[in-house]
Amino acid sequence: MKSAIIQRALCGLLAITSISPVVAAEPSKKPNIIFIYADDMGWTGTSVAMIQGDASSKSDYYQTPQLEKLAARGMVFSQAYSPSALCTPSRAAVLTGLTPAQLHITTPGRGKNDGSKKLITPEPTTRLSDSQPTIGSVLKEQGYATALLGKWHIGRNDDAGDYGFDLHDGNTQNESKGTDEDPKEIDSLTRRGIEFMRKNVAAGKPFYLQISHYAVHEPTQSKPASIDKFKSLPAGQFHREADYAGMTWDLDASLARISQAIEQLKIADQTYLVFMSDNGTRGNPRTPNNAPLQGGKGTLYEGGIRVPLIVLGPDVQTGYCRQSVSGTDLFSTFAAWSGSRKTTAESVDLTPLLTGHEEDFQRTKGLLFHYPHYGHGPQQVPQTALIDGDWKLLRDWESGSNRLYHLKEDLGESKNLAGNELQKFHSMVRAMEARLTETMAQRPEENTNYDPTAEPKQSRQGNRRGGRR
Repeated sequence: MKSAIIQRALCGLLAITSISPVVAAEPSKKPNIIFIYADDMGWTGTSVAMIQGDASSKSDYYQTPQLEKLAARGMVFSQAYSPSALCTPSRAAVLTGLTPAQLHITTPGRGKNDGSKKLITPEPTTRLSDSQPTIGSVLKEQGYATALLGKWHIGRNDDAGDYGFDLHDGNTQNESKGTDEDPKEIDSLTRRGIEFMRKNVAAGKPFYLQISHYAVHEPTQSKPASIDKFKSLPAGQFHREADYAGMTWDLDASLARISQAIEQLKIADQTYLVFMSDNGTRGNPRTPNNAPLQGGKGTLYEGGIRVPLIVLGPDVQTGYCRQSVSGTDLFSTFAAWSGSRKTTAESVDLTPLLTGHEEDFQRTKGLLFHYPHYGHGPQQVPQTALIDGDWKLLRDWESGSNRLYHLKEDLGESKNLAGNELQKFHSMVRAMEARLTETMAQRPEENTNYDPTAEPKQSRQGNRRGGRR
């Protein structure tokens, strides 16, 4: 791990609303890339409809006016997926363009494997290989200044500096140093990001800025005025948590400052802005629920992996895209924008979709999601999912069952079509097996010492609608 962690103190001094004019060197011909990465924000966690014209695909309480503006100027992906339903695997996959199954980073830490369950789960890897190409290293090779501010949470013995990032915050995990004045460090991360932008615009150097926010991960933290704003509003039918709404509002306000900086620095025509979440929200009675999606964080139901993705920038068309895409695709997309030809078999450049050339977008494999572990709650059990367009196969490793869903017609995954669509079902089962084999995915194994009488019985039905009651 790099011994010197970049210091924060001076970066926070810049006032966001008073960026001084920048005397820039000759502008870079390469585009700048800004990636805003939210933590635990569900698919319906904003006031942007994720499906055009469908009010059920947005929050009925939270307000994100800046995201609404960005969505109106850019492209909204209706079927975007985090590579995993958990933080660490998703972040590693986005950074490398490889699936968690390939990386063997399928859960944070070592997982839960005390021998009391029906299956023995594999031991995951806890860090990236030192030689693994990442977004940071690839863009650095292309002459970019690189920054990853905020949450790292990929390995406990390394940090972003080991993987191509000039500016970073060290080996950060879930915990922020936020205060009531700077909840979840939203404001300070934003100020430091703008200072990084300003510095590199002045130098005429292209930059990659990733702000990995601690929001909206629990515990909630927001400005008192933001909480008061939502306490004064009628609760929604599905979302009603004023503290969570306030935290979401504060995060959205930071996007307004980033957008303002882009305009003031006169780089809008050469800057991509990407917003995404690392996984769905927990979806229990305390936290926001995910309906119409089933499940939540830690499960491979749609509530755990379908997330917001909004992109705007040079030549990006406005509107909605219904192609199924993954966070792993950002690796090849960002590389292509930088002029690099680096890619992976699991990462497909999204540029054709973004620029109105959907016919040139070629995904030859279904999206694989693999979680061979036990987690918290009755739904967090070993699962694998394969998504091919509107079709989804979901495997439960304990029972050995495979369920088939058609997501366009059944977003809530309530109708198992395995017995009705036999040809498609068997095709998807074969495809899943092939994907598990080619990615060398670790699989759970039978626990020959399993004693069902020793394990407390829990309802496997659990909170299937992510807390929407």
